[in-house]
Amino acid sequence: MTQDLTPQQAWEMMRDGNRRFVEGDPDHPRQDVGRRTAVQTGQAPHAVVLACSDSRAPVEIIFDQGLGDVFVIRTAGEITDLSVLASLEFAVDGLGCPLVVVLGHESCGAVKAAYAALENGTMPDGFQRVLVEKVTPSLLTARAAGQTTMEQFERHHVVEIASHLIDRSPQLQQRMRDGRCGVVGMHYRLSDNRAVPVVAHGVDLGEEPGPVSEPGAGDARR
Repeated sequence: MTQDLTPQQAWEMMRDGNRRFVEGDPDHPRQDVGRRTAVQTGQAPHAVVLACSDSRAPVEIIFDQGLGDVFVIRTAGEITDLSVLASLEFAVDGLGCPLVVVLGHESCGAVKAAYAALENGTMPDGFQRVLVEKVTPSLLTARAAGQTTMEQFERHHVVEIASHLIDRSPQLQQRMRDGRCGVVGMHYRLSDNRAVPVVAHGVDLGEEPGPVSEPGAGDARR
């Protein structure tokens, strides 16, 4: 299997898939017997998605994608470590994925936990403390920029993670310079099922990224 899509084409496939899902008319593409047979011999996903592990945001479903279409890395709060970066580079450099998507979402528990730690000093037990430690820097920079709502924090965290991936991965940087890869950060709204782009590198969204906070957004304590 070969990968010959441009970053722009890969982005449009993801964007259009989410649009179908929002409209309640998904295609459920590339899930037939022929596709199942084809992917036995290899994979050529058109996107690698670093998403939150939240059970309400299954990547293949909300983007209406099929078998072998997306290489998915999921951690609570989209946090990164060396294994995440290694998996990302395998997808980008080894499999030739032309698009990297960072997918945050509405009502993110990791962001809420980091906010609680900042406000009240409340820390979870055990290894869950790592989530707070990893997400807190995004909240601090968001606060320094005057952001105050939970939605702003969630979106800003996506922006920070997208920048972090680019900064940490020389392979991703090189492929972006060559025009072979783009990066898009998105915020998935549970309320209407739309994945709203909030930042893009090397891809024309065809629209302005969504505002950091939309009119009427609740405050961070909601």
